[in-house]
Amino acid sequence: MTRMAKVICIIGAMDTKGEDFAYLQAEIARRGCQTFIIDTGVLNASTIPVDISREIVAQAGGAVLEDLQSKQDRGAAMSIMAQGIEVVIKQLYADSRINGVIAMGGGGGTSIATTAMRALPIGFPKVMVSTIASGDVSQYVGMSDITMMPSVVDVAGLNRISRRIYSNAAGAICGMVSDVEDSSSVNDKPLIAVTMFGNTTRAVNYARTILENEGYEVMVFHATGAGGRTMEALIANGYFSAVLDMTTTEWADELCGGVFGAGPERLDAAARAGIPQIVVPGCIDMCNFMARNTVPEHYDDRLFYEWNPDITLMRTTPEETRRLGELFAEKLNSATHSVAVYIPLAGVSEIDIEGKPFHSPVAIEAFVSGLKATINPNIPVIEIQTDINDPAFAGQTANALLQMLKGV
Repeated sequence: MTRMAKVICIIGAMDTKGEDFAYLQAEIARRGCQTFIIDTGVLNASTIPVDISREIVAQAGGAVLEDLQSKQDRGAAMSIMAQGIEVVIKQLYADSRINGVIAMGGGGGTSIATTAMRALPIGFPKVMVSTIASGDVSQYVGMSDITMMPSVVDVAGLNRISRRIYSNAAGAICGMVSDVEDSSSVNDKPLIAVTMFGNTTRAVNYARTILENEGYEVMVFHATGAGGRTMEALIANGYFSAVLDMTTTEWADELCGGVFGAGPERLDAAARAGIPQIVVPGCIDMCNFMARNTVPEHYDDRLFYEWNPDITLMRTTPEETRRLGELFAEKLNSATHSVAVYIPLAGVSEIDIEGKPFHSPVAIEAFVSGLKATINPNIPVIEIQTDINDPAFAGQTANALLQMLKGV
């Protein structure tokens, strides 16, 4: 029985970059995949055949193409086309008409195409060949799994470099959609989300072993801002049965202006989803900055620890940890299911234990004080006389979560 060829969706401005996309299409076809082309250009007619025209994309975005062209407002046109392509791509995915998506472009093309890609589920193959892929692409990738590939030269005609890049991109997307076993189809274990930092690694590894031995699949998120945001989004989308939030350091960065803030929505999703959660003030003793010379001047009198040449940790004050306690309580008070806070009184990180530079019992006491003054009295607050990486602490949190899941 012959297998059906995989279909790869190609998104881009087929008027100004038709030559480039024709080459990409040929390279994809050469590898045995079919293509489905969507034109998101606005200026002129497409120079190559397409499957979905710019008129249809504009209409899906709530506008008429001729109106966009007559107004000559590039920003407004890009916004409409981005909205339209998101609608179109979601429908194609829902109808199982495509197996992967690839796009090429500069800033505008990247913005439009990645809007569509972010609307697709994690695991669905996505490749963006972009002139800006070597810079900060967080606003384009968001919480998705888009593969960003630098175009090196502009997407503006064929040459010895662009041909090589386009060929590699075709190989990448074709490889992604090739037939491989989908682990999600054979692994139906309930999922538990866990947060981790270098300073809580031992605790998480110990807790993870306990949870996995009980038949759960554990997904660990690095608490670096993007990790927390991604976890919150996946919780909201129903991926998880429970959360062991061992490392809530992102809130320290959010409060103090560090580089690993996850936004003011951190700690919202589990409460709203009504799933069991254990929350630990892991690594709230530290706010993260890049190299020492990047720390704002108004923090010059603070205590610092250089984790590595590129990361500088700043010790949070008792006033700040007290506020963090209040913030945690405000978030958790909206929980509609089992929730508990576990506090390791002997240290919330590897460097907050006795003899280490960030050790401060006063700061932990301030967190507890702020938390208890604000939290709903029905939410358990368990204080344990160990540090966060003590197996006894990690074991208690993991087992408490298991009891919640069992409804005990």
